[in-house]
Amino acid sequence: MIIIDGKTFGEAVRAFRKKQKATQVQLAAAANTGVRFIGDLENGKPTVQLEKALRVAHILGMKIQVLAPEGENR
Repeated sequence: MIIIDGKTFGEAVRAFRKKQKATQVQLAAAANTGVRFIGDLENGKPTVQLEKALRVAHILGMKIQVLAPEGENR
């Protein structure tokens, strides 16, 4: 899946969480964040903190890969 904005990242987080049958409360506890943060993240709020968002993704087992633009060799 290619993530291009907060909305699609939030949708991916929600899908991973639900696949693991975890509630927002459980995920917030595991990630040491508030439930409101998880809700904001899943809803694609553009001002969520990147460090927390990455921690949530890691806890869910999401793999994040940064790719060079097409045609650019890195």
